[in-house]
Amino acid sequence: MLKNIIYWLIVVLVPVVLVLGAVRLLLTPVFIQIEYRMPYFPEDSYGFSQEERLHWAKLARQYLLNRAGIEFLGDLTFEDGSPLYNQRELRHMRDVKIVVKAAMGVLYTSLALIVGAGVWARRADWWGQYRRALSRGGWVTVGLLLFLILAIALSFNTVFVLFHQIFFEGDTWIFRYSDTLIRLFPVRFWQDAFVAVGVLALIGGLALGTFFGRPAKH
Repeated sequence: MLKNIIYWLIVVLVPVVLVLGAVRLLLTPVFIQIEYRMPYFPEDSYGFSQEERLHWAKLARQYLLNRAGIEFLGDLTFEDGSPLYNQRELRHMRDVKIVVKAAMGVLYTSLALIVGAGVWARRADWWGQYRRALSRGGWVTVGLLLFLILAIALSFNTVFVLFHQIFFEGDTWIFRYSDTLIRLFPVRFWQDAFVAVGVLALIGGLALGTFFGRPAKH
């Protein structure tokens, strides 16, 4: 009975780890560096250069992962001394940090549970069932991500709005085109980010589904 519960828990946790793991990869400096240099990435019509975008985006990314309060962003100013972010943007970034922190907590907890179950499976002689759980979790991830990628292809705006309605209250995530957050992270950025997370998790799901679906060697 307990093994069956753990089996299905692993199946459920694998997609969580793969998707949130992909999100964590996008929170490294690499994604921003690549994305801002893509030939199709739109220029800022309000005047940010690529270098300025990279600089301010780096600080926004750091804020989401460090332990600083919102003053980390609130104290940033333009050359004329005016604040880089308005109060609405700061409230949203504070909310985003809460979501990111919770997501990373779920990621690390889920990963620890899967690894712990693997250690127990080795010692308790149910390694084959553990492998099947990883494989099934991988294929579940593939199915979910194919559906998500299709939804994004059909209507990214619908997916984007639904995402914000689930994780954020009210309309605090809606900004003017002249606001700093939109200038740094236009819709194109989020389209590519969603696709990148989907593709990375899809690859991970295919790898787990295929590799652990094979008979274990003794």
